[in-house]
Amino acid sequence: MNYAQTRADLAAAFRLTAREGMHEGVANHFSMAVNEDGTQFLINPRRHFSRIRASDLWVIDANDPDSARGEDAPDPTAWGLHASLHRHVPHARCAMHVHSTYATVLASLADSRLPPIDQSTAMFFNRIVIDEDYGGLAMEEEGTRCARMFQDPSIRTMVMGNHGVLVIGETVAETFMRMYYFERAARTYVLALATGRPLRELSPEVAELTARQQEGDPQAEADFMRGMRMVLDAESPDYAH
Repeated sequence: MNYAQTRADLAAAFRLTAREGMHEGVANHFSMAVNEDGTQFLINPRRHFSRIRASDLWVIDANDPDSARGEDAPDPTAWGLHASLHRHVPHARCAMHVHSTYATVLASLADSRLPPIDQSTAMFFNRIVIDEDYGGLAMEEEGTRCARMFQDPSIRTMVMGNHGVLVIGETVAETFMRMYYFERAARTYVLALATGRPLRELSPEVAELTARQQEGDPQAEADFMRGMRMVLDAESPDYAH
């Protein structure tokens, strides 16, 4: 892993999330493991997503609460949720949590399932876990409870009922692309519901095929991230510093 490149990729994800209107200012957090066992990870301090640079990112040890203290430190929910993920979920090298508009609308419905009604929604077919036991802010106990719902490596997206969405992956590119498309998928579904007309759902067989066709392609993920970063390179290249 190229450490400098990883920092720049994660900083880019913050900037792009702000650019797409999926952020909450200085709230919400992204993390990326930087050691072999995943217990040391990069995470954002209390900075607006649109201003974060690679050099701003903190390194926190999931086994050392003191590493998350100090001036400009991430807030306690960053430790509660992300340290828990990096301690308990080995395949969660990267984690992104947002309260993006359409994902949060989906999380607020009594039925938070995402039916396969197009390619983007089909991407998540049988690949989502829904947390129906929201217990308040993601302090350590709540964060640990959420982390334990990610034990199946094939499930990398959590609809956090009454809260938002949490996405995990092995790289920044994989995780950001999944988060980006989940918000688009949720938007399509919410807007389709708003018409009040019946939905045209894909069959389980076609939905599963479509999901398989869109997952596990590191080159496609890297190309997606590279293309998105080109916008930042032209408009605000300071994110990489």
